[in-house]
Amino acid sequence: MENGSEIILNDDLKRIVSFSPAVTETLFDLGLGDNIIADSAFCARPEGAKNKRKLASYSTTRIDVLEELKPDIILTIGGYQEILYNKLNDKFKTYMFELPSSMFGILDMINRIGIVVNRKKEARDLVSSLSKNIKINDGKIKTYFEMDLGGPVTFGSMSYITDALYFLGFETIYMKYDAEWLYPDFEFVKTMDPDVIIYEHKMYRDFNEKDMEKIINDRDWHNISAVRNGNVFITPGKLDFFAHHGPSFFREVIPWADNVYKSIKRL
Repeated sequence: MENGSEIILNDDLKRIVSFSPAVTETLFDLGLGDNIIADSAFCARPEGAKNKRKLASYSTTRIDVLEELKPDIILTIGGYQEILYNKLNDKFKTYMFELPSSMFGILDMINRIGIVVNRKKEARDLVSSLSKNIKINDGKIKTYFEMDLGGPVTFGSMSYITDALYFLGFETIYMKYDAEWLYPDFEFVKTMDPDVIIYEHKMYRDFNEKDMEKIINDRDWHNISAVRNGNVFITPGKLDFFAHHGPSFFREVIPWADNVYKSIKRL
C-alpha cells in the first residue's frame, strides 16, 4: 500500500466507500458506480455520484454509520485527506492513494485504482482514451493561477496544476517554488505582471465577471498586463475544475485551457 501498510482485499469489491471525488469519478468510469455505497459531500462527478449517501467532508466522517454499512474497502486520497485516513485505518480496510504531483501522475493514479479494485484492463483502456486529450503547446505565457479554497491559494512546482498548465503553454509565476500550494502575495503578483490570470472560484458558488472585478479592485490590479489586455479567465461551472484530478481533468480542463491558450495566441 502507498502509505507503507498492507491490506488484503477480495477480488470482487461490492461495497465501496470513496471519499475522494477523483477516485469516485474513476470508479464510475471503471464500471463500479453501482458498487459505491457512500461517498463525500464533494463527490459530484458523474451525475450518479450526487445520488450516493454523503458521509464525509475533507477530514471528517460518521464512524458509526460506516460501522453499519460494513464496506469492503474505503478509498481516500493523500494530502488533505490524510487526517481522515488516520481516523479510519484502525477500524476499516482503508486505502489511501498518493495525491498526483503531475498531469501524468493523474493517469498513473487511474491505473493504480484499477489495480486496487481489480479493474486493471478497464483502467488501462481508460488511460489510453484520456491520453488522446493531452495537449503540448510551445511558447510559455506568464500566468498567475489562483483558486478559492476558503481563501486564496496558488500552486508551486509540486502540483499537478502547475505541471499541466506548463504543458499547455502557461508558465505560472509561482512554479519555481518547491511546494504543492502557497498563499499568494498580491504585491508579488503585481510585480511579476502576468500576461494571463486564471481564477477558480469556490465549489458550488455563483461567481461572475462582477465578482472578479471586485477582486481586481480590492487588490489594485488594474495595471497588471492580464487585466489591461482582457486576459483574465474564470473557470466554468460551479464544480471544482482544476482542483478535480479525476478523468474529467482530461475531458474538460485540458480542452478548456487549450482553448484559452489558442485564443490568446490569435490576438
